[in-house]
Amino acid sequence: MFDEIMEKFEGSPSQQAVIRLLLERGFSVNDDGRVVSGGIEIPNTGIAREIGVDRRVVDSTTDVILEDPELRRIFQNISQVPSLMDLAPVLDLTVLSIEVGDAEQKGIVAQVTGTLADHDISIRQTISEDPEFTDEPRLYLITDEELPGDVITAIRDLEFVRKIEIQ
Repeated sequence: MFDEIMEKFEGSPSQQAVIRLLLERGFSVNDDGRVVSGGIEIPNTGIAREIGVDRRVVDSTTDVILEDPELRRIFQNISQVPSLMDLAPVLDLTVLSIEVGDAEQKGIVAQVTGTLADHDISIRQTISEDPEFTDEPRLYLITDEELPGDVITAIRDLEFVRKIEIQ
């Protein structure tokens, strides 16, 4: 799906940057063509500044979104999910980031969460990036405690794991 969305903007890398930002942040587009998070409007100048484009690129991108029924349906229904990842250092939480070989393989989340449960580790939050909307999706798990070496080894040894990081 991500590739299909980006193809609609293949002639404009600047518009692709706007689309990428909207998807990554979970920003939607209202009927007036304004970028919003919930009911809060995000100024186009702020979006443009963030990705280094002119605000008119944001305007034209939202116009295209509203004119295309498929894009309109996606961007009027996308929403943001609060994440503990940025708060982890403040709250003394551990973030485990897992990169996998094939993000569409079945059972990835079940095997990783099962491994943590087998080691009596409680999970505060799990975030799985959708392979349809992200080039290199990751699985993030936030825990209350540091992960012991044997748990890290057990997860690293799962057949689908390409790389893990602890934050």
